[in-house]
Amino acid sequence: MTDSIQSLFFKFLKFGVVGFSGLVLDFGITYVAKERLQWNKYVANSLGFLVASVSNYYLNRIWTFHSADPEIGWQFSKFLFVAVIGLLLNNFIVYLLTDRARLNFYIAKFGAIVVVFFWNFSINYLYTFSR
Repeated sequence: MTDSIQSLFFKFLKFGVVGFSGLVLDFGITYVAKERLQWNKYVANSLGFLVASVSNYYLNRIWTFHSADPEIGWQFSKFLFVAVIGLLLNNFIVYLLTDRARLNFYIAKFGAIVVVFFWNFSINYLYTFSR
């Protein structure tokens, strides 16, 4: 780990900004799929999460981590692997909070996003975009 604490902090903040843009995409797509199209909440949740993941990969590659890795396909595969594990974690948390704790779906989804944010930053920093 050659990053200074300050550099790591700014990457974390940038990752958060990118994540917020992903959150807007995620919630927007999830809402349309679940409420307007009447899709299953887990399918809608997954679609929103995956579209946001693709957007987040691109923005994090160029802005947060300034990656010039020529193996973009491999790097994207690693990013998607991390995102799919995050998606499974996300859906599990949504399940626990909605079906077990009886919380509102969108409150549960927000809580899941916060937990998965820390997972995604840590693993992408250490694995996907490591030098």
